[in-house]
Amino acid sequence: MTINEFSATFTQPTPPADLSPVLLALWHDATGHWHKAHEIAQSREGVADYDQLHAYLHRQEGDSANARYWYRRAGVPVFVGSLTDEWQALAERFLNS
Repeated sequence: MTINEFSATFTQPTPPADLSPVLLALWHDATGHWHKAHEIAQSREGVADYDQLHAYLHRQEGDSANARYWYRRAGVPVFVGSLTDEWQALAERFLNS
């Protein structure tokens, strides 16, 4: 699935059935369901991909201290671009993996 195909699903009432959990979380986030996305991030704490997702979600929430904690846990630098750019980078990474 391409990023454009993924984005086109945001108007559907339910996410595509074949999404990985991280992509499912990004789908929920993009469709206004931050808490559902956060539950997915919390479900696998200690797994770098989920911790990076967790960092993004807390950055989006405006909790930069908590976001920095999750970036450290994920072993990645704090993202310095916009939230839109970070969402896009995460989505493309997981769509291509």
